Amino acid sequence: MECRERVEDYSSLSYTSFQVHPQMYTWVVSGTPQTKKLQDILPQIIHQLGPDNLENLKKSVPEAANTCTKQYVHSRNSPIYSSLLQAAQQNPRWVNSITRKPLFIVAPTKVSEIQAAIVCSRENGLQIRVVSGGHDYEGLSYRCKTPFIVIDLVNYRSIDINLELQTAWVQAGATLGELYHKIAGRSDCHAFPAGLFPSVGVGGHISGGGLGTMVRKFGLAADNIVDATLIDANGKILDRNAMGDDVFWAIRGGGGASFGIIVSWKLKLVEVPSKVTVFSIDRFGKEARKLVHRWQYIADKLSEDLFIRVIIQNSKVNGIKTVKATFNSLFLGEADELIPLMSNAFPELDLKQENCIEMTWIQSVLYFAGFKDRKVIKVLSDRGTLYKSNFKGKSDFVQNPIPKIAFEEIWERFTKVESAFILMDPFGGRMDEIAEYELPFPHRQGNLFNIQYLVKWKRDGIRESKRHIEWIRDLYNYMTPYVTHSPRAAYFNYRDLDIGMNNQDNTSYLQAKIWGQKYFKGNFEKLVQVKTRFDPGNYFRNEQSIPLMNYA
Repeated sequence: MECRERVEDYSSLSYTSFQVHPQMYTWVVSGTPQTKKLQDILPQIIHQLGPDNLENLKKSVPEAANTCTKQYVHSRNSPIYSSLLQAAQQNPRWVNSITRKPLFIVAPTKVSEIQAAIVCSRENGLQIRVVSGGHDYEGLSYRCKTPFIVIDLVNYRSIDINLELQTAWVQAGATLGELYHKIAGRSDCHAFPAGLFPSVGVGGHISGGGLGTMVRKFGLAADNIVDATLIDANGKILDRNAMGDDVFWAIRGGGGASFGIIVSWKLKLVEVPSKVTVFSIDRFGKEARKLVHRWQYIADKLSEDLFIRVIIQNSKVNGIKTVKATFNSLFLGEADELIPLMSNAFPELDLKQENCIEMTWIQSVLYFAGFKDRKVIKVLSDRGTLYKSNFKGKSDFVQNPIPKIAFEEIWERFTKVESAFILMDPFGGRMDEIAEYELPFPHRQGNLFNIQYLVKWKRDGIRESKRHIEWIRDLYNYMTPYVTHSPRAAYFNYRDLDIGMNNQDNTSYLQAKIWGQKYFKGNFEKLVQVKTRFDPGNYFRNEQSIPLMNYA
């Protein structure tokens, strides 16, 4: 491996080193990445460094000293390599002997270490995968078919909140739970409108859009971003002004991994009441089908303060298999306001006072995440493996109510597997007010709700995977007449390689257009233009990255 020389002046050196093999390092000098053989430049570096930087060099470079006290690059021989990789893989479906493993895992604590990793990987023909929370549905944040490294942002997760300006800077390795916990520690009346699951990383979640329980009131997480910092393929750090309006537009819903590595977001916090109300009502069998059908005509037209999602899943009543529908709700107000509202709009659900629980917004986060003890909010910062399981997901958008007969078929299909889910999130409200070209996420006015299909399984192995994946594909095919078409829309954060993939080395525009228009509709063309200008070498690429404008 050779890294070409970039500069000749090593004076006043302030750097971060990154080892790619025993004799090769990349470092960052005053924010600019440099690469060269260590043996050629070490004597000159040592001669020109002052005492403080020389001490840092001794700590970082084994050839300059016999110890390395701060190691953030982990090869396969590292004692913590396996545990880091396992922690990054939220879908065990991809943990097998066939899946290629990264050559290195880089766990940076500062931005210069990320810069160095990008430049040296590029110089040496290695691809990069970036883990924020590890929740990519198809595992693309930690797997690749060609030699690659993983940059795991687990240690890059500081959060700085400014209540006076109602903003927060959050590093991309922070989880949603850590963000919510930090906000709640400063205020009972501020929040951020993003996803439900605390272990999801903010880096990928926001870059794909970011749906949550306040989407009808405040829009997507990406709709509430006011600045960002990104490192491009040349290792340069860019804020909103430096990257330009088009790139800033692209990374808020178009997926950041196509353009660089997002290292931080500046969020616009939103105000919430000191008390909110939640409820979960379960209904079974035929009654559940009727209520779900009726819900379609109501949920997107309710007050924007009210979010009622539906969760359809397998269940048993007295030992007999059935299907359960849960009506799971957040209301930004008190129960006394909610009950008459529901009585007028959705009397069939028969919401009662005893169904309603008043709590703070942060307690509602715990409620939706499934935590029974809602007094101990510090669990939101637990980066454990609460949601790990083998799974396959798919998505749809619905613009016209699905007929009753379709739900009868869905109920029948749910008896064929053990752990299946359909989650239906209502739109309307703020989502109807934002134009579909405002951000890359185009699924706005006219959409009643989003569907997420999920199937999970416990046993590993090809046979179990095949059985469950075939089941969800069959269900998806059955739903074709009832969802959007031309194109059949999908949500980027529920990544689905079934709808199309790029070639491994030569990303084709025409091939990518097949899946790209499903995620982004007409915004796909602008994303291609931005990609072509900003990353003309197509360094940041994967099976569903934005292609260059080659029309091949």
